Amino acid sequence: MRSETRNRPAAYPPRASEAARPFWDELREERFSTTRCDDCGDMTFPPKVVCPNCLSERLSWRPLSGRGTLYSYTRVWAAPAVFGDEVPYTLCIVDLDEGLRVASRLLGDHASPEVGAPVSLVFLHYEDVTLFCFEPGDG
Repeated sequence: MRSETRNRPAAYPPRASEAARPFWDELREERFSTTRCDDCGDMTFPPKVVCPNCLSERLSWRPLSGRGTLYSYTRVWAAPAVFGDEVPYTLCIVDLDEGLRVASRLLGDHASPEVGAPVSLVFLHYEDVTLFCFEPGDG
């Protein structure tokens, strides 16, 4: 995993609930994590306060590798105004090595990313928040 610093505020920072605060704190420290149910063992992303499988409230935080496989992507050419200066950009769905599927952005100037190719996490440090995205390669 690698990181990049962006010397500006994020265009559209997430609204972090108190329950998700540990996730955002971990990202700032360049750790990628989610919740795992202590009763049934299911991991979920995004992190949850209640297990969607067994409804247990006994969850703990677990690290994620940040490595996965590109499942799907789309190129955005007509974006909301707040992202207008970033067009075109690529949104992606990644199957993490841990078995979770996550949505994010895919970095790089590639016309056609290869579905099924390895991707790795990149931490994007903005002035006000740290976000994550992926890039081709196994990091």
